[in-house]
Amino acid sequence: MLATSTNCVPLRRAVAQQRKNLQRAYHDLVALPKKGPIVSYGPPGRSATTGHVATVFGCTGFLGRYTVAKLAKAGTQVVIPYREEDEKRHLKPMGDLGQIVMTEWDLRRDDQIEECLRHSDIVYNLVGRDTNQAGVPRFVHVSHLNAAHDSPSAFYKSKARGDDLVREAFPDATIVRPAIMFGYEDRLLNNMALWPIWWKLNNMATKIRPVHVFDVAQALANLISVPSLPGVLNLPGPSTLTYEYLLTLVSSVTYNPHSRAPVVPKPVALALARAAQAVWWPALSPDEVVAGTSTMLTCPATGKVGVVPDEIEQHAISYLRRYRSAENFTRPVVFPSSRDAEYGL
Repeated sequence: MLATSTNCVPLRRAVAQQRKNLQRAYHDLVALPKKGPIVSYGPPGRSATTGHVATVFGCTGFLGRYTVAKLAKAGTQVVIPYREEDEKRHLKPMGDLGQIVMTEWDLRRDDQIEECLRHSDIVYNLVGRDTNQAGVPRFVHVSHLNAAHDSPSAFYKSKARGDDLVREAFPDATIVRPAIMFGYEDRLLNNMALWPIWWKLNNMATKIRPVHVFDVAQALANLISVPSLPGVLNLPGPSTLTYEYLLTLVSSVTYNPHSRAPVVPKPVALALARAAQAVWWPALSPDEVVAGTSTMLTCPATGKVGVVPDEIEQHAISYLRRYRSAENFTRPVVFPSSRDAEYGL
């Protein structure tokens, strides 16, 4: 018997709803709690569940990948906002099945940003722009140790301005200020091994406090267990070192001779950078020269996150062995002499 048009209405509605459901994501069909009680279960480790859902903006960057690894290892479900398909694939195996949730997003689309936040109870901002947090209870913003309004560097001024905007939008936010970081993909030890001339600016007298990226990532992951920590959290390295000492460290670990490149005074480097910017594609901007020769602020380390930072000498061989020659690849490490006045410390 043929169905009448009246009988077909419910059927058409059901088919339309089914098609609509097929176009929706899994987290749209299953309502996950965001602000309810946090319940953890399972043995400690990767297969546990902390009950927390964290969104990490900037997760494909240097610090972001290690933050995701630390969170997922503890059993936290991590939302991964990504823009490029190939940049986020390595993050998938960092967590147990279903713990790494990939979400494509556009920084200019507020609706997509809200979609990344809708189920999270803590958000980590590792990119250079603050976002409206759509009712998220916790917000962690990563800045820089040298962020200051009176800094000669436009980069550090922008970091300070970003901190102010975060406080205006989210007064209870935790602002984390790490020093320059070292690790596998860093721009410190690797660049010193490849391009030592860039680190001879300012007569190699610039002082920094390098901190291990693993320590910063662990500090960020530990914040998830702290109910509230508003204000600024400084994360400098344990020691203040000059570029001269670090170049000597790189040479000692790699068994490569010291670079014969001339020491470049800061005024000369600024003049060369301005000239290159005016007549050719700039290899180094003037502000990079200013930022790269700015001594790290002597901010005291904050011991509220349960992390004791490691010295750079403990990990230098792990990141610099690749730059050794074949005959020196297995030789023992010989560190430079003690940190004394010879290195300006």
